[in-house]
Amino acid sequence: MSAGDQELPGPTEWGEHPYGVGPWVQEFGTEPPQDPRLDPELLAEGDRRNVVDAYRYWTREAIIADIDERRHEFHVAIENFGHDANIGTVVRTANAFAAAAVHIVGRRRWNRRGAMVTDRYQHIEHHADIAGLLEFAERANLVVVAVDNVPGAVPLETVRLPRNCLLLFGQEGPGVTEQAKSAAVMTVSIAQFGSTRSINAGVAAGIAMHTWIAQHADPSRAW
Repeated sequence: MSAGDQELPGPTEWGEHPYGVGPWVQEFGTEPPQDPRLDPELLAEGDRRNVVDAYRYWTREAIIADIDERRHEFHVAIENFGHDANIGTVVRTANAFAAAAVHIVGRRRWNRRGAMVTDRYQHIEHHADIAGLLEFAERANLVVVAVDNVPGAVPLETVRLPRNCLLLFGQEGPGVTEQAKSAAVMTVSIAQFGSTRSINAGVAAGIAMHTWIAQHADPSRAW
């Protein structure tokens, strides 16, 4: 990724304060190393992207290739029939946990603001409908697990998620569609103890993904 392809300056979760690193010479006082993973423009102009320090100055392609070596087996799917604003959060969390891919079902367009540009490094696929998603899951030998607080759902806290699975989330409000739930091998719910009837879809996705991480991932490989 060249410096010219970086996200435009603007507010982030850190506010307006700039983050990242400046030009390599300014930061380290030496000439930049000869490493094919590094972007000459970023080395010369600095790297203000939302990436971990280990990826500073790396090209976008090098970052994706490195994550691909460490991606986990689970996939995430979210229905987007109502232009759900939570999709950006789901993508960002999937990137943090190195999900194999995020699948968006329904409308192709989605609100990218919540992703904080992490969609540049996360594999994202689109399916026009649930049938298309289920065909993909069958080809990829993925167990479909719907996440929704509905009668008959099994508490997430009591199950072991399949290693090769597709975690399926519905949009805010309606939840997972009936077609999706009927095709899922299991539907799991997230235990709640307060007054609200449901958890934000983006938050629910993060809880479910971290449950998979806690059960299957190697913590020594985390940053």
